[in-house]
Amino acid sequence: MYLVAIAWMYVVLMMAIVEAFSSQGSVLGALITFVFYGVVPLSIVMYLMGTPRRRAARRKAEASDRPHDDAEGAEGAVASMPTSTSPSRATQAAAPSTDASAQSDDGSHASAAQPVDALVAERKES
Repeated sequence: MYLVAIAWMYVVLMMAIVEAFSSQGSVLGALITFVFYGVVPLSIVMYLMGTPRRRAARRKAEASDRPHDDAEGAEGAVASMPTSTSPSRATQAAAPSTDASAQSDDGSHASAAQPVDALVAERKES
């Protein structure tokens, strides 16, 4: 991976040198060429290529932080999962609304002002 990056930077450096010493070129054009053809694209590619390595390192760090105890089994894993303290969407949608514009006019169809979450909560299950 680094060999390709070094080779690309060599090519871009040669392009920048040619731009700087060209009769129609300038040093500013050479710097812009070096940055926009070399540094920026290469940094993006190197970041994307390093994603699997960062992900593996993060998983390894999380695994070393967490003690493994086979005696707990699946019940311990479920009990250690964080729970949300905020009400769920269904609970929020089922709560009565005091806003008159959110109410359906006769119950046979939804008004344009009625939120979608309220429609989902009102659906009858069979």
